[in-house]
Amino acid sequence: MIVLFPSDYFNKHKADESFMEEYNAVLETGLFDMILYSDYIWDSEGRLELSYEPEYNSRCIYRGWMMKPEIYSSFYKKLADKKISLITSPEQYRHFHIFPEIYPEFGNDTAGMLIYPDGIVDLDEVKKTFSKFMVKDYVKSVKGTEFPKCFESSITKEDFEEQMKIFQKYRSGLYTGGICIKEYYDLKKYGERTNEYRVFYINGEIGTVSRNSLQGEYTPEPPQELIKKYTNLGSPLYTIDYAELSDGTWKIIEAGDGQVSGLSPNQDNNAFFRALHFGLSD
Repeated sequence: MIVLFPSDYFNKHKADESFMEEYNAVLETGLFDMILYSDYIWDSEGRLELSYEPEYNSRCIYRGWMMKPEIYSSFYKKLADKKISLITSPEQYRHFHIFPEIYPEFGNDTAGMLIYPDGIVDLDEVKKTFSKFMVKDYVKSVKGTEFPKCFESSITKEDFEEQMKIFQKYRSGLYTGGICIKEYYDLKKYGERTNEYRVFYINGEIGTVSRNSLQGEYTPEPPQELIKKYTNLGSPLYTIDYAELSDGTWKIIEAGDGQVSGLSPNQDNNAFFRALHFGLSD
C-alpha cells in the first residue's frame, strides 16, 4: 500500500513542510511505500507529476490538502490511469466532504441546520429557528478571523449582509456548495480549552480517538456508545468530531473524508499510520 503526499514547491523529491511529520512517521513505521506529487503543477495545470509510478496496481492513501469533489474525482481518475487506486472513491469522498450530504445520518446527535444551496440566506427563517447560530459553507467556516463565530437572532439584515461579505472574502476560491446555518452550541470549557475529540474510523472500526482542542489529558472522552454508533457509514476512512456541551452532553460537530482530515495536535503519528496499515490490510 502507498501513501501519497504533496511535494515541496521547490523540490519534488521532498515532502511539503506541512506534511513532513507524517512523512517521517510513515518512514519510521516501514509499513508503506510513499509517492510524492507536485501540488503546484496539479493546481495550476491539472497534470500529475509523481516522484515515481508503480509497476503494478497499488492501493493508495492520500494525505494532502482538501479538494473540491469534482477536483478529487479528476485526481482519482488520473491516478487510476497510473495504476494507483485511492482507497476512497469520489462518491465516498463527496459524501463526507459535503456536510449536508452526511448530515441526515446523524439525526439528533448533531446541531440543527438550515441549508441554502444558492447561498442566499433567509434570515427571517433563521431567526425564527435558532436563537443563536453559526455560518459555514458546505465544507468549512472561517474560524480565526474577524468573522463572528456565532450570531444572535437579534442581528439586523443589514449587519448580517455586511458580515457575509467578510465570509465570502475569506472563503473566496475555496467556497464550496452553498451556505449552512447551524444551531450554535455553547461548549464546555476546562480552563480556556473546549473539550473536542476527533475519531478516525478505519474499515468499519474505531481507528484512533484523540483530543482535538489542546485540552488537558484529564478531560472526559465522548461516550463509547456514541462513538460506536457511527462505525459503519460506508467509507473505508472518515472522521467525526465530537464536542462536550456546557451541560455535559455530547454532540457531533463535524465530519470529513479521512484522507484530508488533519491529525489532532499532539496525536501520535506513528500510531496513526500503524492503525491505517492494519485496519486497511486485506
